[in-house]
Amino acid sequence: MSHKIIYEYRRSGKATTSYEEWLVLDRPDVKVLLLDPYDGDTVYVEEVPILESGAPVVWYVYPDRWYDIGSFHLRDDTPTGWYTNLCRPPVLEGDHWIGNDLFLDLWQPVVGQPSWLDEDELAEAARTRLIDVPTRKRIQNERTLIDLQLREGAWPPAIARDIDLAQARALKDT
Repeated sequence: MSHKIIYEYRRSGKATTSYEEWLVLDRPDVKVLLLDPYDGDTVYVEEVPILESGAPVVWYVYPDRWYDIGSFHLRDDTPTGWYTNLCRPPVLEGDHWIGNDLFLDLWQPVVGQPSWLDEDELAEAARTRLIDVPTRKRIQNERTLIDLQLREGAWPPAIARDIDLAQARALKDT
């Protein structure tokens, strides 16, 4: 049965943001969250909106992985693609979860080529020691593994394609 959780999003050097989301699927290997609606600023990649304010997001959170994935939409529910955050494995404490972002992100549009984002922010974080050398190496390893899966057509993971917005909403209402 679905219920609300608070997802606290942290990124070194920025203010912490908290989101109230619906936990619609709770498996040991993946948690599926529904944020409906997203109330932040519209997100753009190369001046194209990929997530509008007021639009829904389906998040796929992996308890033991160094990434999470968001299925992004426009306000009219049109899917735009998948946004992968490289992050530390989340802290899951009851209905209060904490995610720690690691700067580097992957945008994979529904149509078009994927692109890595915020490489400059990652370089600055490394330069100013917001992240240490072992974490920087882990980020690079995760990027390499994701790039391999992209080339094989295996990214994002199947669940991010199998449980779409309509299914997440249906799970919320059960």
